[in-house]
Amino acid sequence: MTSTAFPEADGRDLTQYQKDLKEHGFCIVPDVLPAQKCTSALSTLWSAAEESRRRGNPTHLPELDPNVFNVRVFYLMDLDPFFLDLIAHPTAIAMVQGFYQESSGGDFLISNFTANIARPGSGSMGLHSDLSLQCPEPWIGERALNVIWCLTNATHANGSTLYIPNSHLWKTPSDVPPNAESLLIPFEAPAGSVICMDGRLWHTSGKNVTKDEDRALLFGAYNAPWLRGQVNWAAGLSEKSKEGLGEQLRGWLGVGVEGNMGKVKGVNRVY
Repeated sequence: MTSTAFPEADGRDLTQYQKDLKEHGFCIVPDVLPAQKCTSALSTLWSAAEESRRRGNPTHLPELDPNVFNVRVFYLMDLDPFFLDLIAHPTAIAMVQGFYQESSGGDFLISNFTANIARPGSGSMGLHSDLSLQCPEPWIGERALNVIWCLTNATHANGSTLYIPNSHLWKTPSDVPPNAESLLIPFEAPAGSVICMDGRLWHTSGKNVTKDEDRALLFGAYNAPWLRGQVNWAAGLSEKSKEGLGEQLRGWLGVGVEGNMGKVKGVNRVY
């Protein structure tokens, strides 16, 4: 796939990153967005946060975060066309299609696209895996993938996402040990990187203990094509936003009339 919105995407070999993702439940792909693109994306994000509040969607959810220093922005793709371009970035799509190659031939649905800006003083949310929020146990197979865009440097000090190594192998709640929080370690990556995280990997947001450094991350969630997404984009996108979608993006967002028919192949004689 090529993108006119991101001409710097060079179609690099992602084979090793795909192997790391499969083995470890995550990988970090550096240098996906150039510095000037990160700067403009961050400015666009702050404008989107303001527009989100204007529309009546709060950017602080007390049920998720302990204080107002975590700024969350939902429905990014309806707030600015830039985020529609970014969710379809060639590197992200290549990683997603590789992740789902064995299970669905590379087919997928876009489940969600949100932002979390950890400002100085922000706290940590609850420990979870994305898949455990979407479907019941057992948590097996390639069902959910998060592509995390680092618009700023992500460090332990400024609140980078914390994860538990090898927790993508946990299949039921009984596999989560009582001391799980003590096993957390940070993802650390420079601005412009993407962190690809298996939906089974247990994680939480970090605490920003710096005095003057924001940590801005975007979270693009991609589901197996037969798993209902976190957001119903047929309702979550305005008619104006939907009118501008190409056929491929309409399919990935599930805004057409098609449901799950034909999404599972190779186990029957229909297709």
